[in-house]
Amino acid sequence: MTRSEELFEEAQKYIPGGVNSPVRAFRSIGTTPRFIRSGSGSHMVDEDGIDYVDFIGSWGPMILGHDYENIRDSVMNAVGRGLSFGATTEIEVKMAKLICEMVPSIEMVRMVNSGTEAVMSAIRAARGFTGRDKIVKFNGCYHGHSDGLLVKAGSGVMTAGVPDSSGVPAGCTSDTLTADYNDLDSVEALFRGNPGQIAAVIVEPVGANMGVVLPQPEFLPGLRKICTENGALLIFDEVITGFRLQADGAQGYYGVTPDLTTFGKIIGAGMPVGAYGGRREIMQVVAPLGSVYQAGTLSGNPVAMNAGYTQLTLMRDHPEWYVALNQKADCFFEAIRSLLDKYGYPWQLNHIGSLGCLFFTDQPVTDYASAKTSDTKAFADYCNFMLNHGVYLAPAQFEAMFISMAHSEEDLNWYLEMAEEYFRR
Repeated sequence: MTRSEELFEEAQKYIPGGVNSPVRAFRSIGTTPRFIRSGSGSHMVDEDGIDYVDFIGSWGPMILGHDYENIRDSVMNAVGRGLSFGATTEIEVKMAKLICEMVPSIEMVRMVNSGTEAVMSAIRAARGFTGRDKIVKFNGCYHGHSDGLLVKAGSGVMTAGVPDSSGVPAGCTSDTLTADYNDLDSVEALFRGNPGQIAAVIVEPVGANMGVVLPQPEFLPGLRKICTENGALLIFDEVITGFRLQADGAQGYYGVTPDLTTFGKIIGAGMPVGAYGGRREIMQVVAPLGSVYQAGTLSGNPVAMNAGYTQLTLMRDHPEWYVALNQKADCFFEAIRSLLDKYGYPWQLNHIGSLGCLFFTDQPVTDYASAKTSDTKAFADYCNFMLNHGVYLAPAQFEAMFISMAHSEEDLNWYLEMAEEYFRR
C-alpha cells in the first residue's frame, strides 16, 4: 500500500469521503487521491515521493507557479507581523486600489474569503440595489456551493453522483432561474416570463466548470444588452478568468463591461480569499454604507492580501508575461489537437489563453448539454494513464487544465509525449 493510500484510509475515518472538497476523492476516475507533500514551479511531489507536472495549479490561481520566490517572501514577511487581527490594515487599501486600477469596471471592492462567498455577496448586493429577488444563472456554470446557486451547477457536481445537492430547501432556489449557456433566446424568454422581477444575470464569461466552454461572439454583448434594457445587473463570475486571460480579465478580453465582478483565490496567489466589486453606486448599498449586510473576521486577512498584492503587481508590471503565457499555451493546445488528428480521435479540445479542456466526445462542446455527451469512462482511463506517468490532471472530465508561467518546454513536451503514447496504444 502506498503512503497516499494509507493516508486516504485514515482520512476516511475522520473526514467525509476522506477529503475536504469532493472532486479530490478521485471517485470519478475510479482510483484514490494522491496526497501532495510539496510544490515548486510547475511540479508537485506526493507523499510517496512521486513527481508530477501539475496542470491544475490549485484550480487556477498559481499563474506564476508554486512557491514563487517573491510571493513566498511577502507571505513570510507578513507572517512575521501576525497572522490575523480582525482589524483594518494598510495592505487591504493597497489591494483594493490595485484591483480598481487593473479592472476599469470596478470602482469599489469588498474582500471576502472565497469565490463562493464573493458570489453570494454580489447577488445579495444586486438584489439590494435593484429591489428585485430573481436571478438568472446558466446550466453548467458553477458559482460556488451556496444554496441558491446549486442548480445545474457544473464542476464537481456533474460527476459527484447527485444532480445538485440534498439539504437545499426548495425555497432557496425558487428565485433562481436557469438558462442555456450561449443561448440568448433562453435568457430573453426568462425576462419575458418574469417582467420587472430579475435582479441580475450571473455568468462565467468563459464557462470553466463544465470543462472549458467559450462564449459565442454575440453571447456576452447580448447579455449586456438584455440586462441594460430590463434594468437588471450583469455579474461576471471571474473566479477562473480574472487576472488569468489578461490583466483586466475576460471582461477586458471580450470588451464587455459587467456591473459587478467576483474573484477568487487568484487574488490571494492561491491563499483563501475572494472579492466582489463594481460600480460605486451599487457597492454603496453594502454595509456599513448601506443596508445590504455582509461581514467576515478574516476578510482582508493580511497574509493573503500580501500574497495577492505581490502576484497581481507582478502581473500588472509585466504585461509581456501574459503575451508569452498565452502564446505558449496556444502552441501547447494546438499540439494536442495535432495528436488527435494524427491518431484519428474525434475528441474535442476547447481552449482560450492558458486554460483548456479535452472533451471525450465527437460533438462540438458549446454548452452544458453538449459537455455532458463526454465519455467519462474514457476520460478516467486517460487521466489514470497520465497520472501514472507523472502528469497531474484534474480528476474529473468537467474541469479545466491550467498552464502557468512556470511550465517549461520540457514540462509541456512530457505531457505531449505521454499523450501520444496513450493515443497510439
